[in-house]
Amino acid sequence: MTDSNWLIRNAELVSDGRRFQADLRIRKGRIERIDAGLSVQPGEQVIDAAGSWLLPGMIDDQVHFREPGLTHKADIESESRACAAGGITSFMEMPNTRPPATDRAALEAKYARAAQVSRVNHAFYLGATNDNLEQIRNLDPRSAPGIKVFMGASTGNMLVDDPATLDAIFREAPTPIITHCEDTPMILANEAAARQRWGEDIPVGQHPLIRSREACLKSTRLAISLAKKHGTRLHVLHISTADECALFEPGPVKGKRITAETCVHFLHFCSEDYARLGSLIKCNPAIKDAADREGITRALAEGRIDVLATDHAPHLVTEKSAQYAKAPSGLPLVQYALQCALERVFDGALSLERVVEAVSHAPATLFDVHERGWLREGFHADLVLVDPRKPHTVTAREVLSKCGWTPFEGQTFRSSIAATFVNGERVWDGTQVDDRVRGQRLAFAR
Repeated sequence: MTDSNWLIRNAELVSDGRRFQADLRIRKGRIERIDAGLSVQPGEQVIDAAGSWLLPGMIDDQVHFREPGLTHKADIESESRACAAGGITSFMEMPNTRPPATDRAALEAKYARAAQVSRVNHAFYLGATNDNLEQIRNLDPRSAPGIKVFMGASTGNMLVDDPATLDAIFREAPTPIITHCEDTPMILANEAAARQRWGEDIPVGQHPLIRSREACLKSTRLAISLAKKHGTRLHVLHISTADECALFEPGPVKGKRITAETCVHFLHFCSEDYARLGSLIKCNPAIKDAADREGITRALAEGRIDVLATDHAPHLVTEKSAQYAKAPSGLPLVQYALQCALERVFDGALSLERVVEAVSHAPATLFDVHERGWLREGFHADLVLVDPRKPHTVTAREVLSKCGWTPFEGQTFRSSIAATFVNGERVWDGTQVDDRVRGQRLAFAR
């Protein structure tokens, strides 16, 4: 597509900890001007955004798009379309595909595919294993946002459980290390005890007890201790317990060596919801108690948790309908993640400025994303326009993920995504995705 020129007028802009009324001009894919009372120039398309919020696009630092190898569930094209509809303008995708992205060739193959089909900007993590330390050492830090280390088995065979290898990865990683922290031996022991009691018919409500808070705490403490030992830049993913929040320091993300992320489903659901939704909300780590949900929300508000993301992980309904032990873990989330996060703003638990910090500024900062994540003149025009006056009730027929379902079906959110811009192109107009738009490979200023 050719670059479009836009003038977004009368919006309430939210960036850099501020909310202010202004107009914003987009030219040649960039934010050219932010000011009040900008006059319309020839050839500009104009949006009157009075009453709406204009935010930097969400940068989701944790998604699973299933390509290659698992594309019956999802693929980069389908899930990037869902991102566009949800105000996510950039994603960072996990390595546990088939084959896994554990070497440079597999990493670059993903980038090549995304360049062809992704409607939003993209980046891909290199996965760590017990035997690819040389690939990690030789990783160009500009080629990936980070190195993903499974310190607890989740899916696939990417568990790094060799102590010497784990120590070496933390010592030698040329990029941030991001970790999935659950202690596998504890989980296996809990699962064995559950099988002894229930056989193959384990109730799904046991999931947060099998994948327990103690398993999360033990593994998270190990990751932090290794990071402190080696001075590693560590980012701990999907915090699911209030207990873990105390392990992290409050305050701004800039300058921190150890940071944390949580996900929208941990702000929205709790263990009581297993009775209603069953394995549809089975994920790793597990959704836990209401007290954890409230504690995580407070930790996000005070900056103990730095980033809010999705861990988008689609599976087919037929797969999720299996018995507990066979039902895969993961939820499709990108299409409604920002609206879900904004519910905490309407509730008064989070400020709008804090949500923008957590979904845009903080991931851009900690991954050194070049010229994205803020509403600033000269930056790429990755934007989302939110209408806080227009409620939106989620229906199954509007789901864009290939898996075809959402745990939010029937939920009425108090806001709507009115438009999404990626590199200055309107990829979502509030109704449909413009399939001509292609995102760009994220650049890392390292």
